[in-house]
Amino acid sequence: MREPAFWYQPPSWQARLLAPAAALYGRIAARRMEAEGERAGIPVVCVGNYHVGGAGKTPTVIALVALLRELGEVPVIVSRGYGGRLSGPVAVDPARHTAADVGDEPLMMAGRLPVVVARDRAAGGRFAKRHGASVVLLDDGFQNPGLVKDVSLIVIDARRGVGNTYVFPAGPLRAPLMPQMVRTDALVLVGNGTAADGVMAEIAAHGGLVFRAHLAPVETRLAPLRGRRVLAFAGIGDPQRFFATLRDNGVEVVEERAFADHHPYVAAEIDDLKEAAMRQALIVVTTEKDMARLASDPALASRIEDIATFPVTLGFADEDGLKAFLSRRLKEARAKQ
Repeated sequence: MREPAFWYQPPSWQARLLAPAAALYGRIAARRMEAEGERAGIPVVCVGNYHVGGAGKTPTVIALVALLRELGEVPVIVSRGYGGRLSGPVAVDPARHTAADVGDEPLMMAGRLPVVVARDRAAGGRFAKRHGASVVLLDDGFQNPGLVKDVSLIVIDARRGVGNTYVFPAGPLRAPLMPQMVRTDALVLVGNGTAADGVMAEIAAHGGLVFRAHLAPVETRLAPLRGRRVLAFAGIGDPQRFFATLRDNGVEVVEERAFADHHPYVAAEIDDLKEAAMRQALIVVTTEKDMARLASDPALASRIEDIATFPVTLGFADEDGLKAFLSRRLKEARAKQ
């Protein structure tokens, strides 16, 4: 779905109109979070969001895999596989799976990392352990009670924050804010901005830590685009962040095309994008996540040779502090197993 604009504006008549439905949804979500989950037998590190939509969660997961490996761990990512048809648990294999099978984010990550897709998070955790994981890195699932989380890290975009603080459908929150914050061990604040300052202060007041992080482009992919005129398109949680990142790195975005998160592209849409770019002598560029969907679709794979991909990586300002935090919490988790 595409986010309504009023979610990230001061409380509006639309939000107030939907408030009764949001209150019901919020009560159900909060009660569900209290349910007792299953232990995986190995530590579970959850990376989630308080809200629907994008904040930089997938780059955070990828960066955490590297940190956990430096600590001597064998992390395996467990994802629900949003948008995929397979219920799992199944180890994602880019050679035989498509985004339609396992979802675009798991497929994108599986090109370099071990990823398990499982609608049942507890079954995914058991599967990961059987296949040699020392740590489950739960990609999303913060609000899902299936697995006991030993560490919960919440990713927030510092520029957007959590919107109008209303629960879905009146706002972007997946559950009321306070029940989510008291279950948060650390906040990963991505980028610059003040929109999340209130949440950051509340997390600190409840004993949680805050780790600042920034997204950076992969230089080898950025170099051919720097100073060039492009048509940029994205079907992710926050397309505007993608367009802003391009501009911040010296790419002239002449035309933007925003699609809903996980948008299932069809051939006519790709042809239209390329024709619009040709008329204006523009380079077509998209995100790594969008390209995963396009490249795995046999009907579209032949149309993407001249579409540039703009991947980003996430870096932590206090990497040593985060590693020390993870090391301590993993030790505590193993003492409880």
